[in-house]
Amino acid sequence: MATNIDEIVETLSKLPVIELAKLKTALEDKWGVKAQAAMPAMAAPAAAEAQGEAKEESTEFKVTLEESSADKKIAIIKIVRAVTGLGLKEAKELVEGAPKVLKESSPKAEAEEIVKKVVEAGGKASLKGL
Repeated sequence: MATNIDEIVETLSKLPVIELAKLKTALEDKWGVKAQAAMPAMAAPAAAEAQGEAKEESTEFKVTLEESSADKKIAIIKIVRAVTGLGLKEAKELVEGAPKVLKESSPKAEAEEIVKKVVEAGGKASLKGL
């Protein structure tokens, strides 16, 4: 196997850059992947930190219903229906199948209001910045 790899490396080394670019595109199409340059090890912590900062400054949030108490299920189903526009059956299934996403993307004020309503009704919900 090593001999084959060495031969492939030699063959690729002889190709002009234009041909290598065409090869890259063809392999991406065939394998359904996207080639991407590797991030240096030193840049990884900085990138993670930058992502953390971006999350703190998010303007869009995902609202997730974490759990609901059995005795407050009806009130939570009403809130889920109002927030999502689902029918009674779908809202009931969502509440019973918690944790489930209530809203994929909403402004901060709206997301906080949804969480507040769920908590007041006896459930538990969480926000995640996008």
